[in-house]
Amino acid sequence: MKPEKRMPALLRAAARARKNAYAPYSGFAVGAAVLAGGRIFAATNVENSAYPLSVCAERNAVAAAVSAGKKRIDAIAIVGGSSRPAAPCGGCRQVLSEFAAADTPVVYAAPNGQSVTTTLEALLPASFGPRDLLRAAAAESKGTMRGPLGSLRSAARVRGTRRSGR
Repeated sequence: MKPEKRMPALLRAAARARKNAYAPYSGFAVGAAVLAGGRIFAATNVENSAYPLSVCAERNAVAAAVSAGKKRIDAIAIVGGSSRPAAPCGGCRQVLSEFAAADTPVVYAAPNGQSVTTTLEALLPASFGPRDLLRAAAAESKGTMRGPLGSLRSAARVRGTRRSGR
């Protein structure tokens, strides 16, 4: 079954998870659900009095999928906000891009049912991801990398391990 056909079920799972949000400081409850390997993994946001330690619903849903051995996300649904749909934050967009393709469908909705359907690429264009690191590692293993002005540099020089004898 195509991921797009699972969106209503994903939205329901996200809405159910939202009811369990722990958001005593902001009052901003969010539920998220991801489709991975044919299964739905739903989670909620969990705030902490030390604000930076709070975790978004989207990242919790991804963590649940990864904990179950699923490393590819096929669709994403988020329910949050009040009168208008709340899109995922920048950090969540980056985490989602680690496990989902650019064309992965994303729907985010307000509790009143108003929703926006888009793709991960539209939410995070020109994203930095695993492929960027793999390209850099491949260039380094070949012994050359581009310097700041595009000049070729040896991997040893980039790492600072080559001795010039001076």
